[in-house]
Amino acid sequence: MTSDKPTAKSTPATLSQSAVPRYLQLAGLFRRKIETGEWQLNHQIPTVEALSTEWGVARATIRQALGLLDSEQLISRSRAKGSYVIKRPQDLLWLKVDTDWQGLLSQRDGTKIEVLSEQHSIVPPFIPHPIGTTTGRYRHIRRRHWRDDTPFLLADVYIEEEIAAELSDSAFKELTALRLVTSVANISIKDARQTLTLGSADIETAELMKIPFNAPIAHVYRTVVDSKGRIVLISNGTYRGDIVRIDMNLEPQS
Repeated sequence: MTSDKPTAKSTPATLSQSAVPRYLQLAGLFRRKIETGEWQLNHQIPTVEALSTEWGVARATIRQALGLLDSEQLISRSRAKGSYVIKRPQDLLWLKVDTDWQGLLSQRDGTKIEVLSEQHSIVPPFIPHPIGTTTGRYRHIRRRHWRDDTPFLLADVYIEEEIAAELSDSAFKELTALRLVTSVANISIKDARQTLTLGSADIETAELMKIPFNAPIAHVYRTVVDSKGRIVLISNGTYRGDIVRIDMNLEPQS
């Protein structure tokens, strides 16, 4: 039995109703076609003229959308041969956001950490989890993480000031946030929480991460408490949404 309910398929009318620029909407739709296999790997995609007619937009808008996919190395464009799919978005999802303690402590190969700013003895503006007590004095370090000349993580890290004072300047350029805390002697971790949410890049984030405005991002909030009940670390990490993946083992009940 067939249903008379309309499907949720995007249409030219859908594009006209949104405040997001049409080329960004189309880039997302085209990216999804590659992701699902509707536009197959190593196959030619429809021409600019065909897509312009299908979506009821100017050819320049289609070219802008395809230009984004080209910059993401998902397609290859040629005036003589047309445009071909050369990579799927899943192939770019190299950045695993770990969900276990040991994984969170590990360093990522081939990454570089850039310190953008540093503030001393401040109060964190936001406590993401209701655990532990604050000391009122934290060092705020804003850092940008790079791999292959591409920024993939923008992190605001708040470390309890006494602990931060034990760390060398080089540590802030070499260690992950959790490693910064656990590398200090006599620090025993009692509790830690992590929350992930999805969002879109504002103007500042887009500029720092070198991604389009409103591009998908993932926010990862972490809070770490020591054996004395003190919040020793708060971090707010913003990851590029086009490279992040989360793997979890699902254990069925017996």
